[in-house]
Amino acid sequence: MKAEIIAVGTELLLGQIVNTNAQYLSRGLANLGIDVYFQTVVGDNAGRLREAIVNARKRADLVLMTGGLGPTQDDLTKDVLADYLGRRLVVHEPSMAKIEALFASRGAHMVESNRRQALMIEGAEPLGNEAGLAVGVALEADGTRYMLLPGPPREMKPMFDGPGTEWLRSQMGAIAPLHSRVLMFAGIGESNLEAALIDLIDGQTDPTVATYAKEGEVAVRISTKAQTDAEALGKLDRMTEAIKSRVGDHLYATEERPLEAAVIELLRSSGRRVSSAESLSGGLLAELLTSVPGSSGAFAGGVVSYTNATKHALLGIPLAQLEGPGAPGAISESTAAMMAERVRERTDSDFGISLTGVAGPEEAEGKPVGLVYFAIARRGGETVVHTAHMSGNRDMIRLRVVKAALYRLWQAIKADAGD
Repeated sequence: MKAEIIAVGTELLLGQIVNTNAQYLSRGLANLGIDVYFQTVVGDNAGRLREAIVNARKRADLVLMTGGLGPTQDDLTKDVLADYLGRRLVVHEPSMAKIEALFASRGAHMVESNRRQALMIEGAEPLGNEAGLAVGVALEADGTRYMLLPGPPREMKPMFDGPGTEWLRSQMGAIAPLHSRVLMFAGIGESNLEAALIDLIDGQTDPTVATYAKEGEVAVRISTKAQTDAEALGKLDRMTEAIKSRVGDHLYATEERPLEAAVIELLRSSGRRVSSAESLSGGLLAELLTSVPGSSGAFAGGVVSYTNATKHALLGIPLAQLEGPGAPGAISESTAAMMAERVRERTDSDFGISLTGVAGPEEAEGKPVGLVYFAIARRGGETVVHTAHMSGNRDMIRLRVVKAALYRLWQAIKADAGD
């Protein structure tokens, strides 16, 4: 079954509110095994709304509409669809009784327009509204199925998840639901990851494979339709193994989660702790790590040593290392190594990680914007320094180097734990 979602509301076109309904419905329909091929947004205009319905009917078996079911004159969805189908609007008596009882309980006068929320299209199945007053509509006409849901998410979600989903299941027959798995990768860009998997992507039938870029991370979604969980699991496992055989070194999770969560989990499971010394990132690494629940058992603490004076006072980095004629400078491999070693020693951690470099907007110490060094010091082991050249603006450089450092830390923890 192919679906199109039509979101109705001029406020959506003006950017006054975000169309979160389409995202929610797309996920819900995908879980039911219904493919969403198009999403349309149209304002509160009868002519343009009718045009959207005509276009949707040509390319979809299910037209799902949200918004425009309220009491005001610009709530036109039921009116326009009823006119297009050549059907009357009729009163749904249970909904009318609910509206009248509500106004009576408040001692408020009910104007005639409030009755519009109890109208439904002749021959349709009503969808009850637990969180509001407007009754939803579900019907089939000339081979096309239509579902009308309220615009407010607090009303739309329970209506779709409850009576809406029940009605859809009754219409679907034996359509197999969609099963998906998300693989998370780091230390590799989307283009390089895609190149490694290009034959799997180009030749995909079932399961399907798609990449999604995030800042410093890449997600691969594997999806299949299957009648049983066991059948789906077999398909997903086989494709996962095929992907791991090519880029398994970069795979840090088989579910959608950020890299910092995987690092904290690995530290906790191996009984190890990390501490950080940050310069250009200004505490961003510590912020990401401590955003993970349970991080207190894995993160010992951090130092934001943004100036040379702070590097000297809190980490004991010699000033002769940081400044003056012939000094390597704060932005150097040797300083990165010293920062990681000193913070590890002073917090008695298993790992110390440091970041220093030039985030911009201008060069520093005669070194270009984007040049960064990050180091990982390990208890009883050598300190490894990584050099990178990051692109982007200041915020992008800071986030990218933090993600790069987290990936190298994740590798170091795995190696140290013997995984």
